[in-house]
Amino acid sequence: MIGNDIVDLNLAERQSNWQRPGFLEKQFTIKEQKSIFSEVDSFVQVWLFWSMKEAAYKCFTQQVEKRFFAPQKFECTLFSEDQGVVVFNGQQFYTRTIFGKDYLFTIAQGQREEETVFSAMSLPTTIDQDIKEKLQNELGIFAAEITQQKTSIGAPLYYHKEKLITQSCSISHHGNYGAYAFTLENEFKKRVVSSV
Repeated sequence: MIGNDIVDLNLAERQSNWQRPGFLEKQFTIKEQKSIFSEVDSFVQVWLFWSMKEAAYKCFTQQVEKRFFAPQKFECTLFSEDQGVVVFNGQQFYTRTIFGKDYLFTIAQGQREEETVFSAMSLPTTIDQDIKEKLQNELGIFAAEITQQKTSIGAPLYYHKEKLITQSCSISHHGNYGAYAFTLENEFKKRVVSSV
């Protein structure tokens, strides 16, 4: 499974006061709070951890097909500036974060080496159409023949002539940015035309 999250840092700075009383305590563990305050740029650290938690949450909810709110139970640890792990109920979700000029974009997976196709973009862009075009380019099938269906929790899956193409897919938007990440069904992994 895969999850992702994107944060428009300009919008987050304007709309979210992470320093208000109680915000950090409700969202982050003691360990994460210490890390936030030890960083030179605490603001970016808050939103990095937030996006890691959200991406891991989306990954987990696709497995259990149930939504809930428990951000403090997802604990983040960084291995490097852009790679880390989020642990929830003993399960590990490996994360990779891409830092743009005005955004950060995190992808979470249950396995470290799973092949992933992903993109972050400025809005307005039709993310659904971009995914279909990416699948067309990767698999050599026509985008017009690809359809999206949502799971019981609203996660998108893509089909070609009613045959499942994506094993897992996650779409996110925030402010001026949108992003997606997906993995292919095993049958389609063998058909990839170009490597990402």
